[in-house]
Amino acid sequence: MLPLEGVLVADFSRVLAGPLATATLADLGARVVKVERPAGDDTRNWGPPWTENSASYFESANRNKESVALDLTDPEDQAAARELARRADVVVENFRPGALDRFGLGYEQVNEANPGVVYCSVTGFGSDGGAHLPGYDFIVQAVGGLMSITGDADGDGGSPMKVGVALVDVLTAKDATIGVLAALEARRGTGRGQRLEVNLLSSLLGALVNQASSYLATGVSPGRLGNAHPSIAPYESLPCADGSIAIACGNDGQFRKLAAVLGDESLADDIRFTTNAARVRHRPDLVTALAARLAHDGVDAWVERLSAVGVPAGRVGTIADGFALAEKLGLEPVVDVGPGRPAQVRHPITYSDTPITEYAAPPRLGEHTQAILRWLHQEEPR
Repeated sequence: MLPLEGVLVADFSRVLAGPLATATLADLGARVVKVERPAGDDTRNWGPPWTENSASYFESANRNKESVALDLTDPEDQAAARELARRADVVVENFRPGALDRFGLGYEQVNEANPGVVYCSVTGFGSDGGAHLPGYDFIVQAVGGLMSITGDADGDGGSPMKVGVALVDVLTAKDATIGVLAALEARRGTGRGQRLEVNLLSSLLGALVNQASSYLATGVSPGRLGNAHPSIAPYESLPCADGSIAIACGNDGQFRKLAAVLGDESLADDIRFTTNAARVRHRPDLVTALAARLAHDGVDAWVERLSAVGVPAGRVGTIADGFALAEKLGLEPVVDVGPGRPAQVRHPITYSDTPITEYAAPPRLGEHTQAILRWLHQEEPR
């Protein structure tokens, strides 16, 4: 039995943050009914690449769900949506704040009929001063400061860059999932649900960790350092004879081992490099010295030697390389969701007592509409 079996989730969310959160709940055994407008979730059209069902973007965040197509401006469909929310343990939505009220699906309305509901609202900038602002990951990466610390270092010809995936949406989805699980646990003791509000900007600021702490401690916004770390050196990518290697020396002992593997133990005794603080101050000199020695061999050879002595190192590879490494390490990163459907990334957590053994393909638009409407028309105890 999975942890959330018996939990019903009414998913009124679209695009990525909300759907990814509900997909995680579905992985954990919840029954997730995805309510889509008749045209479908926007991401069904976000291609290429395309699958037999829709766009691969949609498939990344909607497995293990049932899809019901409802027009919330239609009285009958609206009534069905309200009944679904009345029966649900969890409602997740990412409409503009207040927009669902006109359909009888706002928190106060749902809570009146269903006091135990955990109602999670996902917005871009909250429900107060930022209620009118649209919540797009790219915009939040820009205005929230993530782009200002991503990209080549100032003076190296670079400019602020977004992360190569909608990372803020992903982080917000994780926060929404944590919030829902915490609220369900709280309900076990009180019998009452509650409203959760998650917004992209707050999730981003919370995820900036040491960079945010640096700003709060000094009043100075950190800048871009490319692949370098603001507080650790060497902790960056460096060129070898045939590619780039990522090296992460978190302490002086690891740096001494690095110097030994590179064939120049005197590096660890150089006053510029004897401590991490010194190496950070003299980073340009350190990078020059390391690159000169790394140029004598290829990435794989250096990775093998460094890993053998406990120095964290790895090839700067592709997504395909990442999957291949996970397979090699026995992490089983890919799962099958049925014949003719693209594979999916495995749920990232392994459970000893409640393993996830089956995954269902993302639904076709409205695939379960008739079955769900029949179920909603059946009387249930109120």
